[in-house]
Amino acid sequence: MKQRFTVLSLLAALLVVASVAGTAFAQDATDTLPMHPRFARLTPHLSNDVRTPATPLTTWNGSFVYKTKTYKYNMVGTTPSTGTSTTIPVFIIPIVLKYVSGTTTTTFTPETKLSNGLTAVQNTVASPIFQNMDWKSPGGTDLGTTQYEDAFQRGNFWGQVSTATGYHVLLGTPKVTKPLTFVVPPADGSVGSEGGVKVGLADINWLDAKFQAFITKFKAIQPNTLPIFITYDVYLTSGGCCIGGYHSSMGSVAAPQAYSMFTYIGKPGAFAQDVSALSHEAGEWLDDPLVINTNGNPVSCGILEVGDPEEGFANFGAFAYTLGGFTYNLQDLTYLEYFGAPTTTSVDSGTETFHDNPFHLGICNNGG
Repeated sequence: MKQRFTVLSLLAALLVVASVAGTAFAQDATDTLPMHPRFARLTPHLSNDVRTPATPLTTWNGSFVYKTKTYKYNMVGTTPSTGTSTTIPVFIIPIVLKYVSGTTTTTFTPETKLSNGLTAVQNTVASPIFQNMDWKSPGGTDLGTTQYEDAFQRGNFWGQVSTATGYHVLLGTPKVTKPLTFVVPPADGSVGSEGGVKVGLADINWLDAKFQAFITKFKAIQPNTLPIFITYDVYLTSGGCCIGGYHSSMGSVAAPQAYSMFTYIGKPGAFAQDVSALSHEAGEWLDDPLVINTNGNPVSCGILEVGDPEEGFANFGAFAYTLGGFTYNLQDLTYLEYFGAPTTTSVDSGTETFHDNPFHLGICNNGG
C-alpha cells in the first residue's frame, strides 16, 4: 500500500496520475500502445499578456493543518459556512474525430445513438452530473436532492454545511454547441480496439491545442463558465494509452479559463464508461480549478486531485446509479480528510470518500 501511494504522489507531481487497473488492450497492427487507464491534468497555459476578463470564476480560499503544516486550497463556489448557492454556466462541446486510411474513413461521434435511444451528449445532460437525485452518505446523512458533484462537496464540508444548509455549487443546464469535427493525422492517432470495441486514439497535446483555439474564438465562453469537451469511444494518448479525461486552464494569470474534457465509452464495464470520466474530472475541477498557480492545490502526497486515489479499484472506482431508466457509473471522490484534514471536516466524522469505498487504503499521507 505504501508503495502505491508513493507512486501516486510521484505521478501527481508530474501532473499525470495513472490507475493500475484495467483490461488488456488489443490493438490494430498499426498500434503499439499498451493500455494504461488514467486521467491527466495538463499544465495551465497562462500569460500575463492576456487581458484580464471581467467575469472571473467564483472561488474561495481555505486551508487545513496536517502534521503542523498548513495546506492552502482554492475551490469553486463560496465559503461553505456562508450557506450560499453558486451556479456555474456550462458549455458542452461535442467532438467528432475522423480517421482516414486509404479510401476508408472511420468516425467517432458523441451524437451516436445508444441503447436507450439517446445520444452520448443527451445521456450526459440527463445524467446525475446535471440532474437532481436524493443523496445519502454511507452513514445515512441526507446530503440533499441535488447533483452528484454538489452532493460530494456538501459532504466534503458537512462540518459547516450541516448548519449552513443553503450551500451549493451547481452546474447550470448545459448549452450544447455545434459539434467540432477534426481529421486526426496519422502522426497523432489511429484506430484500435478495446474488449472487441473499436476506439479512436488521439494525442492529448494535439487535441488540447484544438480546444484552446476554440475557447479563444468562442467569446461566450468566459472564466465564470465551464466548457466541457466530449468525445465518444475515444481514448487520448501521451506516450501510451489510455487517458479518459483531463482538466486544465488557459488565458489570463489573473483570471484563468478552466476547461475540461472527457470521453464517453459506450461499452458497460469499460474504462471511462458513460459519464464516469466526467464525474472524475468535474470533481477535480471543483476542488482544484487551477486558479491559484500552475501547481494547483498542493497536499503532502502531491496535488489535491480528488478522483485519482479511487480510479485504481475494481470497476475503476465507479458506482452505479439509475436515473431516468438509464444506469450511470459515477466515480467515487475523496474528501479532504483523506488528504489529512480533521475528521470534523467532512460528513460521518472520518469517512474519507463519498461512497466510503470498502477498498480504500487510508489517508494518503500515512501511505495507506
